[in-house]
Amino acid sequence: MSRAVRRVRRWAAAVVMGTVLVGCGGGAEGPEPGRAGADESGPRTSVDVRPVKASTTITDARGVTVTAKKPPRRIVCLVALCDDMLVELGMTPAATNSTLLAHPEFLGKERAGKIPVVPGGFLSPEVEAVLSHEPDLVIGLEDTHGKLAPALKGATTFWPVQPSTWQDSVRYLRDLAALTGRTEQAEAAEKRLRTKLARAERNKSDKTSLIIFGSDENFGVATPGNDVAAGLFPKISSYPWKGRGVEGSYSIEEILTRDVDVLFVETLSFGAPDGKLSDKLAKNPLWARIPAVRDDKVIEVDADVWAKGRGTRSLGLVLDEATAALR
Repeated sequence: MSRAVRRVRRWAAAVVMGTVLVGCGGGAEGPEPGRAGADESGPRTSVDVRPVKASTTITDARGVTVTAKKPPRRIVCLVALCDDMLVELGMTPAATNSTLLAHPEFLGKERAGKIPVVPGGFLSPEVEAVLSHEPDLVIGLEDTHGKLAPALKGATTFWPVQPSTWQDSVRYLRDLAALTGRTEQAEAAEKRLRTKLARAERNKSDKTSLIIFGSDENFGVATPGNDVAAGLFPKISSYPWKGRGVEGSYSIEEILTRDVDVLFVETLSFGAPDGKLSDKLAKNPLWARIPAVRDDKVIEVDADVWAKGRGTRSLGLVLDEATAALR
């Protein structure tokens, strides 16, 4: 896998291990996907949702404590999970560096176009630009934006997030709802996701699926524990893919041995789009031998939703598209 693909994927699907339930987290689900010793298909998902209580202080799933003197209203998003959560809560960011909001199931292009964009891109957002929006709260990815914390200290509150499972995403939503007072909206969003996932589990497909990502022939495989969306797949299909660390991945030769029935492809762009990943991989003669390719079951998906969103709305869309393709 190329260095550029690895760098983008680190922010597209964060790697976190050992998350525990604290603060305003959701209901217990047993061992989580991607955790050592866990059955990645996991126990059946409960559709029960515990009430969220408004609070000026939360302690999130990673032990980070965030305190707000008043419910934050001006929130700057440096990671798409933040945008996802705000839309679920009926809010919009004061500024963002994500393109997720342009998706029709979020704000759509016209409304999203009115949200200010933080210059500097995802990897290097400009601190002065962030502060120019006078945010009550800034939400970023811990392993990418944690370095901004000293520059933001004293001017605003910075909340570093780092989800690795759908349960983490639910817990972050519940925590943000507690801070903003949007408790009913969070409960409804969690209920929607749990209901979709429980339904998909009851109708689990016997087909083998695979999610790959990249910008060229140096593709990667999305795996539970390293990718939030991929963590759903052992519950809804056969998904025999395990994480191999930052440097590890799978070859087309290995993929051929697994008889993949449905293949989901995330094309990651570095600047201007330069074509679909699936079209580039088609140049490899082995590609055509994969059952999913042969049977026309290769599906190019929206990387903003599948790789970057990671919130309850994005994951609900992933489930909708995946279950339809896996029938």
